[in-house]
Amino acid sequence: MKMIRALVFLAVVCGVARAQGVAGDGTVAKKAARTWASTELARQIEVLLADPAVSRAHWGIYVTEMDGTPIYALNEGQMFQPASNAKLFTTAAAMALLGAGTTFETRVVAKGVMNGTEKLTGDLVLVGEGDANLSGRVMPYVPPALRPKPAPPSPPALRYLQEMADQVAKTGLKVVNGDVVGDDTLFPWEPYAEDWSIDDTVWGYGAPVSALTINDNQIQVTVTPGSEVGKPASVVVDPAVPYYTVDASGLTTGAAKSGSHVQMERALGSKVLRVYGTIAVDAQPDEEEVAIHDPAEYAAVALKAMLEARGIVVTGRARAQHRISNDARGFMQVSHEPLPGMDGSKVYAIRHQLISCTNNCNEMQEAYRNPLAKHVSPILAEDVMVTNKVSQNLHAEIFLHDLGAAASTDGSTANGARVVRAFLENAGVDKDDFVFFDGSGLSGHDLVTPRATTKLLRYASTQPWFADWKRSLPVGGEDGSLAERFGKDPLKNHVFAKTGTLGEARALSGFLEGGSGRTVIFSIMVGNHTPRSNADREVMDKIVAAIAGAN
Repeated sequence: MKMIRALVFLAVVCGVARAQGVAGDGTVAKKAARTWASTELARQIEVLLADPAVSRAHWGIYVTEMDGTPIYALNEGQMFQPASNAKLFTTAAAMALLGAGTTFETRVVAKGVMNGTEKLTGDLVLVGEGDANLSGRVMPYVPPALRPKPAPPSPPALRYLQEMADQVAKTGLKVVNGDVVGDDTLFPWEPYAEDWSIDDTVWGYGAPVSALTINDNQIQVTVTPGSEVGKPASVVVDPAVPYYTVDASGLTTGAAKSGSHVQMERALGSKVLRVYGTIAVDAQPDEEEVAIHDPAEYAAVALKAMLEARGIVVTGRARAQHRISNDARGFMQVSHEPLPGMDGSKVYAIRHQLISCTNNCNEMQEAYRNPLAKHVSPILAEDVMVTNKVSQNLHAEIFLHDLGAAASTDGSTANGARVVRAFLENAGVDKDDFVFFDGSGLSGHDLVTPRATTKLLRYASTQPWFADWKRSLPVGGEDGSLAERFGKDPLKNHVFAKTGTLGEARALSGFLEGGSGRTVIFSIMVGNHTPRSNADREVMDKIVAAIAGAN
């Protein structure tokens, strides 16, 4: 029946085209065919959304051609929680305003009086400047299909800190009569954005934000069953830095095939990690990523131990140096304040903050410019690739703070959101179509319309940084958060989109190569779906298939 209807439709179109004398270029025929395809797409989506499993959820969909011409719209101007679709906005602003080739430096400086090269009377300061990649991650990102098999061992998580410790040792320094300090004052100490769930703060995906980030501000905790039933299970922390106290007194090994019920919890602000429950004697080890409470302090603890292992005596302790914001204005006031000089094409230069000083500032600045050790990050485009491919929350937050630090005098969350807002308004996105309280989408206050998302995607496609940015999007059936979705033809390798999941909200937005080879822009968002259900995701993927078939 569909085939007959399509043939009749095309016959009518051809007749109209001949009657209007346009058979040569087929303009009328093409326009009519697209109108029919849009009507058919609307019918298919209506049927999909009538499914009782998803019909009570709130759906928003917008599909356009690459030039912005609408193809299909449903609640496109209504607000939805974007979840990790927020990263599209943050990373686009970072590419446009900071630049794809931007790098960040981490430095070790002497804050005090040097007696030759061997003795420092004062503190040794590790200064963070917004590098998200002091870790064992291999850069640049490599798609799964291109990774060597078997996979080689991962580089040590603290390898760059080790390299800086080696650099310090090579200077001839033997004694530090002072502390080892982790300085993250480039950003004010705002570890969590507004309305982050307290449940998230225990885990690596909810790690606190710091200008001095180490190993994604997380540790790996591995629980392995005992050798036999009744024996205690073992808990191993990696990296083995003496930071958390692990309380595993309630953890036992259960019977074979009895199932594992391992739980981990840490009170906010506490350094005691409680691990309890049971793990079956024949179970595979349980590996979890646990957030580091204070990354700057953790980095200082690790660096102090590395220096001492290299024969450098440190008489003081390891500690963090934070900066508390004195801005009493509310988030909405700051983030909505106009940004002078923003013209949509300006590339900001990072304003590196000098280490804090109350006296002898000239000497401190000189020490900053001539560090005992330093590490330069990979370029920003490589980090954007990681951030969007694997949906790395912390890195998106650091981009937001880096934007605030670059464009204003304060790398706060609100100032970062202010820069993103100014960027989007200059890109033509309606100022009332979005509000962001963070850079990753973890905040429940974040809201955006599908219309704003497609507008951003269209704008990005016209920019010189677009090719690098588009490569950062997960590819259907291939990599990132879409590796397990769209794995069959005709969608495999033809969906380039950012996923998003937060509570009862889900989103998918990006670019889609249709059956005709034409690329379209789409944004699909859903709110208030049934908890702990994937029915909305399954319908979402069917909608993508329908869009591809209609184009």
